[in-house]
Amino acid sequence: MKILITGGSGFLGRHLIRVLQAKGLHNLCSLSRSPCEDLAAKGVELFYGDLSQFSAVAAAVQGCNVVFHTAAKAGIWGNYKSYYQTNVIGTINILKACQQWGVQKLIYTSTPSVIFNGENLSNVNESMPYGRCGLCAYAATKRIAEQAVLEANGQQGLATVALRPHLMWGPGDNHLIPALLKLAQRGLLFQVGDGKNWVDLSYVENIAEAHYLAMEALGQGFIEGKAYFLSQDDPVRLWEWINQLLIRLNVRCVHKRIPYKVAYFMGGIFEILYKILCITPQPPMTRFLAKELSKDHYFDISAAKMDLQYLPKISNEEGVERLIIWLKNQKMC
Repeated sequence: MKILITGGSGFLGRHLIRVLQAKGLHNLCSLSRSPCEDLAAKGVELFYGDLSQFSAVAAAVQGCNVVFHTAAKAGIWGNYKSYYQTNVIGTINILKACQQWGVQKLIYTSTPSVIFNGENLSNVNESMPYGRCGLCAYAATKRIAEQAVLEANGQQGLATVALRPHLMWGPGDNHLIPALLKLAQRGLLFQVGDGKNWVDLSYVENIAEAHYLAMEALGQGFIEGKAYFLSQDDPVRLWEWINQLLIRLNVRCVHKRIPYKVAYFMGGIFEILYKILCITPQPPMTRFLAKELSKDHYFDISAAKMDLQYLPKISNEEGVERLIIWLKNQKMC
C-alpha cells in the first residue's frame, strides 16, 4: 500500500509519518513546498510543488492507494485569495487527482472553525451546522474545502472522511505555542474577556493516531462522507492553562486584561487600518481573534470515540511535560 501525506514536512505531517512507520507502513510519500531531506533519510519519497498546481498534485498522487491531506494555509489574517488558492483549489486538485488515479481512501484534516458562528460552542457535536461568519478567510475556505471532500465520497470509488482537530500543540509546533511565548515574553499577551471560557486542546500525537484510525475504518461502511471532532476530551480554562504553562517555562504570566467588547472594537479598527495601508503582518488583534480568545469552544467527541475507536492516549498533563522538554531543547524559553 502506497500512501501520500500532503504537508508531510509540516507539524502534523511529520507526526503522522512517524505514526504510520511505527505501524509498519513504510511506502510513504510527502508533497510539500519546502525542502525536507530529513524525511528522505527516513525512506519517505519526496514530491515538491504547490497544491494549486494540478500537475504537481497529480504527480504525487499517482500510484497511491491512500491520501492524507493535511496541508493547508492556516492563520487568522491574510488575503482571501491566497487562502482560497491553497485550501479550496488545492483540495479540489487533490480530489481530481484521487479520482483520476483511482485512490481508494482520502483522509482530510479539517478544523472546528468550519462551524464558527461567533458565539460560544459548548460541547457541540457534528450536528452543528456550518458557520457563516465571515471574519476569517481560513475558516471560510476550510469550510468550502471540507464540503467538497465530503460530497466527493463514493465518486469513482473514493471513500472520504474529514477530521476536525482543535488547537493542535506539542513538540514540533511552529505556530500556536511559539507565538504565545513570543507575545508573553514581550509583555504583549492580553487576556480577552473574563478568563472563564472553556477550550478544547489537541495533542498532536493523539491526532496523528486518529488519522491512522480513520484510514483503517474507511471502507467498512460507517464513517464514509462524515466529519469528526477531535480533541483531548478534557477541556481547559484557556487562560488558566496558558498561565500554568508560562509559569513552568519561567515566563511572565498574563496579568493584563481587555474586555471582550473593547478587544472586538479594536480588532475591527486594526483590520481597517491594515487593509487601507496594505500591511501584511497579522494585526495585534482582529474581531475573529477577540471571539476565539473569549468564547467557549469545546466539542463532544463521542462520535470519534465510537466510530474511530479514538481515545487520546497522551493526556494534557503528559503532553505539557513533553512540550516543555522540547521547548527547552529548542531554546525557546
